[in-house]
Amino acid sequence: MTQLPITPSFKLTGKRALVTGASSGIGLGAASALAEAGAHVVVAARTASNVASVVQSLVDAGYSASGLPLDISDVAATKLAIAAADPFDVLVNSAGSARHSAAIETTEADFDFVANINIKAAYFVTQAVASRLVKENRPGSLINISSQMAHVGGIDRAVYCATKHAVEGFTKSMAIELGPKQIRVNTICPTFIRTPLTEPTFSDSERVEWIKQKIKLQRVGEIEDIMGAVVFLASNASALVTGTSLLIDGGWTAG
Repeated sequence: MTQLPITPSFKLTGKRALVTGASSGIGLGAASALAEAGAHVVVAARTASNVASVVQSLVDAGYSASGLPLDISDVAATKLAIAAADPFDVLVNSAGSARHSAAIETTEADFDFVANINIKAAYFVTQAVASRLVKENRPGSLINISSQMAHVGGIDRAVYCATKHAVEGFTKSMAIELGPKQIRVNTICPTFIRTPLTEPTFSDSERVEWIKQKIKLQRVGEIEDIMGAVVFLASNASALVTGTSLLIDGGWTAG
């Protein structure tokens, strides 16, 4: 009789997961997906009341969750909070920002604001979680929410694209350095997903038509489109996946 291989588990029972930007949008979807897969999810976001609301909803649904009000733009406070917590087996770095304008109209203030969250804060959150894992000699999976715009350019998105290209760069470098420690580092690169952050874009009918022309599946993304990818990268099902990007773009970049 042929010995059949067994699919590695997608379950996350016994794992601790930190999700930044978890109070809405993709971060909320990631928190829900990880909790459903069995992880204890630590919900992190700036507003304590929003954090408490998400935690309560997860607990009411029968999941394991706790909250960590955290402004990741405060690097020192973020490092202290992560150092004081038990190690996280999984990170989903979903907090992000955007201020769109024509490249020749970008202000220094807008550049600094977006870069501070999307590059600097994301970098040091990843560093802090990785440092704890290395110190405790534990494996882990660190996931940075990037964008299809990390692989292409976009109108009025020069700053946003620049920051997401940077996330791809530090993700690859960290994956190389941390690989021998069995700590995997990857990105998820969504297309336009319907969230509170993207509402200004979706309120522009011409821009929506442009988006649908670019997306080969001819529909915009929903939060649920990201959730399976989060569980895959967090779990043993992706045990040999590191330093790469999982594009969830409906075929945008294929063209």
